[in-house]
Amino acid sequence: MLGPHHRKPVSPSGATRRTALGLILGAPLLGACAGVQQSLGQFSNPFSSSQPDAGPAGPQQQPLSVGTGQVKVGLILPLSAAGNAGVAAQSMKNAAEMALAEFQNPNVQLLIKDDGGSPQGAQQGTQQALAEGAEIILGPLFAASVPATAQLTRARGTSVIAFSTDSSVAGRGVYLLSFLPESDINRIIDYAAGTGKRSFAALVPDNAYGNVVEAAFKQAVGRKGGRVIAFEKYAADRSTAARTVAAALGSADALMIADDGESVVATADALTAAGANLRNIQLLGTGLWDNPRVFASPALQGGLYAAPDPSGFRSFAGRYRTKYGAEPVRTATLAYDAVALIAALSRTQGPQRFAPETLTNPSGFAGIDGLFRFRSDGTNERGLAVMKVATGGGVAVAGSPKSFGA
Repeated sequence: MLGPHHRKPVSPSGATRRTALGLILGAPLLGACAGVQQSLGQFSNPFSSSQPDAGPAGPQQQPLSVGTGQVKVGLILPLSAAGNAGVAAQSMKNAAEMALAEFQNPNVQLLIKDDGGSPQGAQQGTQQALAEGAEIILGPLFAASVPATAQLTRARGTSVIAFSTDSSVAGRGVYLLSFLPESDINRIIDYAAGTGKRSFAALVPDNAYGNVVEAAFKQAVGRKGGRVIAFEKYAADRSTAARTVAAALGSADALMIADDGESVVATADALTAAGANLRNIQLLGTGLWDNPRVFASPALQGGLYAAPDPSGFRSFAGRYRTKYGAEPVRTATLAYDAVALIAALSRTQGPQRFAPETLTNPSGFAGIDGLFRFRSDGTNERGLAVMKVATGGGVAVAGSPKSFGA
């Protein structure tokens, strides 16, 4: 877990509020107000066993709505779930309310539903929100709950913007506003190839997250005309995979280690034990590297990883602290951006505000964590920065793009 950046809280200025009304490339700009505490983990690995425990609690049924606008929007979160899941949900709810306030009370009413962290709860909350007139659904948070919501919304032609990081639950009318591993891989491989790297090796965990990374990595390297010299997966024991990759590093320019902070450090140590000199190769990682253990590891210094520019979250976290007297979870920005997007579209797009062609505008939208756009298959693409590992934390070596290429 990352600790909060200790900075003086920043109160939202009029300029910050007004940014939410601007336009970028013909698409609503949600606000340049866009780090770093996270009860859910920084860009937490959605496939790991450390996924927040939804707990046994059932959904709370008390009705809750925020705002008095005519455009009704369902927001489904695991508010009564045990442990980190409930903490994250409360923080995301706060962020959603903050977005409404900073947008100066748009013509939107949030219908907040608690799904208790279960698919059944998500279905129940979705049913209620739709019955109350919701034109679009924001949430759920967990991958297992998204299909339960989609089953109801697809029948009515209603769009969903969910917060899961598992791209397998995206699809027609179900868009994911989350930090997907695919965006990280594409950004870091594109950057490495741009600096002359042509031969790549990789070590990834043998799990669902590793499978997603493998597909994205091999595709990205191929697209750039590069070669995969070695690709190994590891389970609890990394030594065999580390020895195989270490033996191949002599002919590689770059080595991708895609895993969360603690595991990345353990993998780097296993490679060193297998005789690899990691100073002679460019190390590459994903947003999961944004972790104090990575920054403290001597073996990982100088490694590069893709992540949102942290300045956006720092500004957001300052305003959140001022309003709520607490730190936001890292995923709180997703709820903020979702509500800001809804407010902007409601104000500018008329009856087509939540139509698929509006949501999949190729110019994308600017949120707290930078540019993002939805693809027609429901996944997203993010404009990410490239960060370098240093003892004091991540240092930007390439900023996030200001627009999406053609």
